[in-house]
Amino acid sequence: MATRTALQRRREAKIAYDAYLAECPSRRLLDSLSSKWVTLVVSALSEGDLRYSGLSQRLVGVSQKMLTQTLRTLERDGMITRRVTAAVPVRVDYSLTPLGRSLAVLVSQFKVWAEAHMDQVDRAQRTYDRRSRRLDSQA
Repeated sequence: MATRTALQRRREAKIAYDAYLAECPSRRLLDSLSSKWVTLVVSALSEGDLRYSGLSQRLVGVSQKMLTQTLRTLERDGMITRRVTAAVPVRVDYSLTPLGRSLAVLVSQFKVWAEAHMDQVDRAQRTYDRRSRRLDSQA
């Protein structure tokens, strides 16, 4: 086995996590993180720990199945912790891990950007749709 220099190892490591490559593991992570529910769960938990019911109320429109799936994925990826407290009924709290908090900084900015620019996006969509209908009717 050939000995590699530190520079070669760094280059190989960089190539190993190139999300532009189809087989890159970071692409799977990006796919997971790009879910709207991941964005909203992480944003909600950045404001403080929440129980399942609190998350469900905060994320209007999320199904029980999707919320459960999202929480499991985030827990598996090391973004959140699930803390069970023995009580009647059993209490389950979710919180961000340090890794999840580092993601929350980015995700929260993305959410804020979307809220701040929705009017512009809406106008652009209406303009595009009008132009597309006009072109379709001329064809």
